[in-house]
Amino acid sequence: MTAHLLFPLIVSLFFSMVHYLSYTRVVSHLHVKQTTKQWLKYLLISNMIAIIGYLFSRYGFNPPKIVYFALSLSIGIGFVVFIGTIVYELLHLLQRLVPFDEQKRNFFKRSTDLAFLSLGSAYFGASVAEGTKDPVVCFVEIQQNRFPKKPYTIVQISDLHIGGLIDQEFIAKSVATINQLNPDLIAITGDLCDAHIDTIKKAIDELRHLKSRFGTYYIVGNHEYFHSIDDTIAHMKTLGIHVLENESALINNDFYVVGVYDLFGFKTKTHIPDITKAMKDIPSDIPTLLLAHQPKYIEFLEEFTPSLILSGHTHGGQIWPFEYLVRLAQPYVKGLHRLGPNRHIYINSGIGFWGPPMRLGSQAEITCITWS
Repeated sequence: MTAHLLFPLIVSLFFSMVHYLSYTRVVSHLHVKQTTKQWLKYLLISNMIAIIGYLFSRYGFNPPKIVYFALSLSIGIGFVVFIGTIVYELLHLLQRLVPFDEQKRNFFKRSTDLAFLSLGSAYFGASVAEGTKDPVVCFVEIQQNRFPKKPYTIVQISDLHIGGLIDQEFIAKSVATINQLNPDLIAITGDLCDAHIDTIKKAIDELRHLKSRFGTYYIVGNHEYFHSIDDTIAHMKTLGIHVLENESALINNDFYVVGVYDLFGFKTKTHIPDITKAMKDIPSDIPTLLLAHQPKYIEFLEEFTPSLILSGHTHGGQIWPFEYLVRLAQPYVKGLHRLGPNRHIYINSGIGFWGPPMRLGSQAEITCITWS
């Protein structure tokens, strides 16, 4: 079974289980009016149907943007239902353990049930409000004493996930913001697209308007492997963007920018990352800027010690508390981290989003790095 069929099947099965458990373990036990339970039941059924519709819209038909927006929210509601089911089980345990008489216990349960529904609605609303905001510009200073004459300004964007809600208008607006920062170099650290390049060319082509002193450099992320990676790479090269495929480029005789394929290449057995090939012939005493989509790539550096690594992939956790799940797979989730003397890694939280237009505990960002 191909990944295009396996992934939506797994998602459908997971959320079917979540919605079923939510009804049997939560809705059926709430101390609310019977009509409220009925409405919650219909909401769960409708949301599951919308999730299936969302998966079809990603891998089949292309609905109007407003319809796609509504369908994508169903994934977010599914996540809220998942978190809510876990929280309610803990509340249910607390309700049983509280040493009240039956009348007080019922009042306590009714109060906590209403608070549970209210907080769940607030959680969802706050996530949508943050997810629909424009990306913020994060200014980061990295002092390594590499360039005594003048520091370099590097603008990083990552995880655009162009397709669906991330469209031409969004990219054009982001390009204008980036150009206003007057960067020396622009780095795009993967997960550029969420559809085949032929269906999103107008949006992708906005990237040809990016302006910087030494050019724009791009590496693939794991999502490119799902959407004809070779076609994406070939089209990016037509835009005047430098695609780094396990290779490097010398910038102003001051430092090398190095780029590797994503770790997902080990699974697909194609476009496999190779740090040895990428760092070949680079003198050991010259600063290096490594673009690697996943922060986890620091475990594959072998004996090489890049001065600065720029990564993405994590979305900063996107929706709290999922950042704790991300930590199980990645050494860092977001922000700047010191790897050693004069060595750092920065993880961009992503300019776009995957799935629902929701964020909580993370911001969509454009990173403006001053590297000295």
